[in-house]
Formats: sequence, C-alpha cells, structure tokens
Amino acid sequence: MPDHIPSAGTTLARRTALVTGAGQGIGAAVAEALAAEGAHVVATDRTAEGITKLAAEWVGRPDRQGRRDRQDRRERQDRRGRQDRQGADAEGAITARVMDVTDAASVEAVVADTEDTHGPLDILVNVAGILRPGPAAALTDADWADTFAVNTSGVFHTSRAVTPRMAARGGGSVVTVGSNAAGVPRTGMAAYAASKAAAAMYTKCLGLELARSGVRCNVVAPGSTDTAMQRALWTDDEAPRRVIDGDPATYRTGIPLGRIAAPRDIAEAVLFLVSDRARHITMQELYVDGGATLR
Repeated sequence: MPDHIPSAGTTLARRTALVTGAGQGIGAAVAEALAAEGAHVVATDRTAEGITKLAAEWVGRPDRQGRRDRQDRRERQDRRGRQDRQGADAEGAITARVMDVTDAASVEAVVADTEDTHGPLDILVNVAGILRPGPAAALTDADWADTFAVNTSGVFHTSRAVTPRMAARGGGSVVTVGSNAAGVPRTGMAAYAASKAAAAMYTKCLGLELARSGVRCNVVAPGSTDTAMQRALWTDDEAPRRVIDGDPATYRTGIPLGRIAAPRDIAEAVLFLVSDRARHITMQELYVDGGATLR
C-alpha cells in the first residue's frame, strides 16, 4: 500500500498548512499527505528531532530528486518576503518549526511568523496529543492537567491563533484529530477520552460560529492506530490480536475490518476534509476506526 494515494493533480497547490504533533505517527503522515498534494506544510512539534527528520526526508524522497532546486528557490524567495502565492511553485514542501501547543504565546508567535514568511494559512490540522493511562479514580492531578493541556487547550490555542485570520480572509479549513474514545468509554483512558471529547465539541462549536465566514471545522476520530502511543499500551505479543478480535475483559468489541489502522489511513481522511471535495462539509466527526465503534 502506498504511503499516500495521490489524486489526479496537486489539489492543494499554493496552499499553506500548519500541522501540530508532526514529529511522528499520525501528524507526520498528515504532513506528508498534504505536501504530496502540493501544500507548503509547516510541521510543528514541541521538540525539533522528529520534524527536522521529516522535512529532510521529504526533500530527499526518490520521487523528489531533481526538484530540490525549486524548493530551495522557494525558500530563498520566502526569506526575501516575496509573497506572490499565485506565481509560487506548486510543488509541495515541508518546513519544520518547534512549537509547544500548551504555550499560547509560542503558538501565536509561530502562526504570525508562518504567515509573514510563507503566506496566509489555509489549513490547520490539530494532531498533537498525549495519553496518560490509568484508572479513572486513581489519576493524579498532573495526569489530568497535562492531558488536557495538550489535547484540549492545545487545540484551543492553535485554533484561536489561526481561525480569526482565516475568517477575515473569508475561508479556511480546520481538522482536529480526536479519537473514537471520545464517544465510547474506554477502561484506563478516562483523561484521554474526556480531553478528546472536549476538543471535538470545541471544534464543532468553532465551526458553527465561523460557518458564515467560510471556515470549515471538522473532526477525524481514529480508532486503534499503529503509532508509538498505541504500541506503548501493548504488554505482550498478543495485544494487537486482542484489539482486532475484541477483549471482553475491557468491554471492547474489536475491529470489524480486521486490522489496526496505519497513520496514512487517518491522513487520507484529513486530506479529504481539508480539500475542496469536502467544501460543503463542516462540524462533522468522521470515524476512521475500521468499524470499531459500530456507528
């Protein structure tokens, strides 16, 4: 299966996107998918290692050899402040920026600098998230606060910084990557599920308020996905099979499609929602979980 299923053309050419939590997993897959469709993606994370590697690997991809000069030229033009996006190279690009979504000042600074350097933001994808597993009544104050700081307040900080700019220009698209746990209780995941439910509802309320401004806001709700976060929950070699087949001990029904999602599966859903193919879709929550929630 390819990393990204390309469309007939560069559907996001000359658009600028900001992706949080892009250092690994779903965030990295989203950044790559957007860039593959022609967007200039500003990939952010709280540390530099993952996003720096992502940007370097994008430039060095075999299908991009011979195109590096064009990206270098675009970056030189950006540094000189040439903002003529209509005449810009339609080739996708990934730029790495360190940003802590829990720090509102950091978010505002990166958003402002991104627009000054790369042009107005057309797309925001909120992916940054953490998981602090534990029994609901045994969570510490720090577990609860840290989870909400990233998963909920992080979405609030980035959306507050970006969407007024989008609304003033008359359009844009926001996608928050939530979780199917926001709609189905999970044992040992109370803080995570609650934080994702809050982020999803915030995104939908934002979409309602901004609809007349042309800004669409949607949620993608993954189920179990093959990421470092998911693998950290597995305690033995049979854990993936229990996720797929279901586990009565944790009241889980399993995955009807019979496999755990790959990050690219989530990225494709995001790509659809930010594209013009979804131009009449807003305030919706798209479950990408292989049927696990039986919705």
